[in-house]
Amino acid sequence: FRRPAWTKNFLRRTAHTDDFFHPTMLAPLLAFACTSSAPFFGFMGVASALVFANLGAAYGTAKSGVGIMSMGVMHHEAVMKNIIPVVMAGVLGIYGLIVAVILIQAVSGDTYSDYNGYAHLASGLACGLSGLAAGMAIGIVGDAGVRANAQQEKLFVGMILILIFAEALGLYGLIVALILSQSSETCTAA
Repeated sequence: FRRPAWTKNFLRRTAHTDDFFHPTMLAPLLAFACTSSAPFFGFMGVASALVFANLGAAYGTAKSGVGIMSMGVMHHEAVMKNIIPVVMAGVLGIYGLIVAVILIQAVSGDTYSDYNGYAHLASGLACGLSGLAAGMAIGIVGDAGVRANAQQEKLFVGMILILIFAEALGLYGLIVALILSQSSETCTAA
């Protein structure tokens, strides 16, 4: 393989990046402004975490609750044993509450940069949408699982394992949201 002749001069010219980028040229690009819209994004992160996680929890509770009630008509003795999907769906709402409380404490009016607003919006969306997805999975698996468990008790362990993996989706969102909520940058006057 032969390198084209023009690359020799090009590589020689670009080897000294000090000629092209001086640190003072990059400073405006690396500064974060303190705009009045930054807290809006932070508050939207707070709302997103709580609302979407609670939507997932509500769906998971309702969907698996319907399956439990349907199964309980014929096998009422197994209702308390099969309440696990409802509890796991409720935990998703707690994830959203945790992230919302952490984010609301970080939103301030004067020194809140655009970077912080965007990071907190991403944090809220990560937790909330992961909770929504996990709630949908828990609801569907819980509904079908408790009905099947009423007919064949050996399916209980399999149902629990599937529910654990569905709950893990919400936990992944919580972990990423907590990491994102801790990132912050100082701002400059807009």
